[in-house]
Amino acid sequence: MSAIAFDHAAATRRIIGALFVTQSLASAAVIANIAVNAIAGAQLSGNDALAGLPATLMLAGAALSAYPAGRAMQRFGRRPGLIAGMLLGLAGMVVDGIAVLSHSFWLFLGGLFLVGMARGIIDQSRYAAADAVLPDRRAGAISTIVFASTIGAVGGPLLVGPLGQFAAASGLPELTGPMFGGAVLFALAALMLLLFLRPDPRVLALRVTAHAATSAQTPAAPARSLRAIVRLPLVRAGLVSMVLGQVVMVLVMSVTSLHMSHHAHGLDSISLVIGAHTFGMFGLSMFTGRIADRLGRPLTIILGALLLIAGALISPASLLTPWLALGLFLVGLGWNFCYIAGSSLLADAITPAERGSVQGASDLLVNLGSAFGSLSSGFILAGFGYLILCLIGATLSLAPLSAAMWWGQPARQTAAAAD
Repeated sequence: MSAIAFDHAAATRRIIGALFVTQSLASAAVIANIAVNAIAGAQLSGNDALAGLPATLMLAGAALSAYPAGRAMQRFGRRPGLIAGMLLGLAGMVVDGIAVLSHSFWLFLGGLFLVGMARGIIDQSRYAAADAVLPDRRAGAISTIVFASTIGAVGGPLLVGPLGQFAAASGLPELTGPMFGGAVLFALAALMLLLFLRPDPRVLALRVTAHAATSAQTPAAPARSLRAIVRLPLVRAGLVSMVLGQVVMVLVMSVTSLHMSHHAHGLDSISLVIGAHTFGMFGLSMFTGRIADRLGRPLTIILGALLLIAGALISPASLLTPWLALGLFLVGLGWNFCYIAGSSLLADAITPAERGSVQGASDLLVNLGSAFGSLSSGFILAGFGYLILCLIGATLSLAPLSAAMWWGQPARQTAAAAD
């Protein structure tokens, strides 16, 4: 395997670098749009009750595009699939800008649906990174791409003001700035992928698999059906950790700002708590990848589930801002552990010929989990209160904990045998 690592070293660095930069650009574009789409939705519709519809359309678009995008990348490669995602995001941003200019709410929703579809495709960049490296470095590669979202999380909101001012100075409505500016970021990302994502990460993955089969003098196994793959314990553990980790994170995070507002917290305190949560989600990703590669994916998922439980129990324990910030930080970090380790476990358990469809299906479930958590959180808060909502989150966190302990056993046995 050392020969492969040496032969692929330059290509791997170029691919990871290209994916990191393009994920940062795309994330900044999407988050800048998210920062203003509720405002634009309310203005264009003339109804504040419809302000949450744009976010729902984006989640729906991401969920619907994930599986077919994975299938397409399995057949045609990661490079054309990711470029298509960037171009779809570009188109959605342009449509949204035109919708603001023409005061069309329904056109605006159509553009957001395209942006959501783009996000469902672009989120699979982490699997492209996993394809480009050797198995013992997959978690680190995935965490590098997840960490790129930190740049978008910080840079996206910071771009909103300057882009709005530039649009206003150009004689356009201020809200068109983040839309047309986001289109430029997507265009730059597509160009970078075209120039630097070479060779296709899927090609590298197939080479590594072929080399391993040749070294072991065993023929490469044929691709299995999706139903057969889902029966694999490691696949189930990875899916449960990603989907339930996402549900718990969104469930608690979505209404914390509203909970704080109901108890007389100002915007400064709310922004501090949400900032701590965002830092937990993305800021320590590089360390999470090392932990998952060194300690193993199942143990990392177990740690993530325990962090989710701790965060969900701490959050309602006090109305003091530091305690809320700590609780939301732990929820974000627990999600990070479950997401990165779950993605890595999924990549470990399947062959390159199977990865596209399986990973696309997993992202479909993750996005549906986001939608479920987002939609249910408000009803639970209104009907039962923040304490019960967080207790539900803590209870749901037992699912990835149990899955890693039960279905993750083959991975732990393999790691122990390797030691």
